[in-house]
Amino acid sequence: MRPRGRQRTSPREVRSAAEVRSAGGPRSAAAVLCVLGLGLALTGCAGGEGGLESAGPTPTAVGPVRLWPDLPPATNPPIDYGESDIQRVPGVEVADNDVHSVDPVAVVRAEVRAHPDTYTGADGLYERTARAIEACDTAPAACPVLRPYYRDLTGNGRDELIVGIRMPDQQVGVRVYLAENGGLTRIMSTVDQVISVELAGRDLIIRVGSAGIPGYEYRTAWSWDEQQGSMLPARDEIVRVKPSGTGPSMVPAPHLVSPSPTPGGTPAPLPPEATP
Repeated sequence: MRPRGRQRTSPREVRSAAEVRSAGGPRSAAAVLCVLGLGLALTGCAGGEGGLESAGPTPTAVGPVRLWPDLPPATNPPIDYGESDIQRVPGVEVADNDVHSVDPVAVVRAEVRAHPDTYTGADGLYERTARAIEACDTAPAACPVLRPYYRDLTGNGRDELIVGIRMPDQQVGVRVYLAENGGLTRIMSTVDQVISVELAGRDLIIRVGSAGIPGYEYRTAWSWDEQQGSMLPARDEIVRVKPSGTGPSMVPAPHLVSPSPTPGGTPAPLPPEATP
């Protein structure tokens, strides 16, 4: 880095250089100049090879600027976003708080029976979807409850239960259940026109086909929030869909993707398009 203009040298620095020059000669004096930072422009500070080189100009740091600082604060307190999704599943017991021991169809059926006429919100289901869930035992091929998945999403050392419910118009309901105190608590519930649901570490990533903009899709990463005690959409973004064969593309049926575990128990990394 070339110094700009003239640099001022303090009397102390001049005396130090003079003393070394008289004691050890010009080579020692040059070494002192390098240490003092006065010889950074000289390539001889490191013996002519491997010397300091400029990395170019450093961009000026620009901090955040608050716009309209005189705007009044909000009068209503923030809403607890995940509160409506938290619900104890009635009538379901979980031995040893192990979600692997429960039947996912029985779990969803218990919720249907607890809210028989609910068609919107976290408990909402289409009427024909609710009827199909009730008939899963006699008509398993038409059962809308998808294969369950298991993953420790809360960091408590135990798996949570992840359930998908297929609905009309390519919609899928995704629900997550936490085992605690011998029962199940639902900590997430959402419904959308899903392309895929992916697991990445402790995040549940949902890709939705329609972002309202041609060539783009929604991608939301749901993460456990300790304060709310539920899964919240921590990262929400609109992503451009790459051409077919080079990245995420529209597919007619939603699916769940779970990476294969590595020998150490840590899930294998997802491909780049599977992470937000």
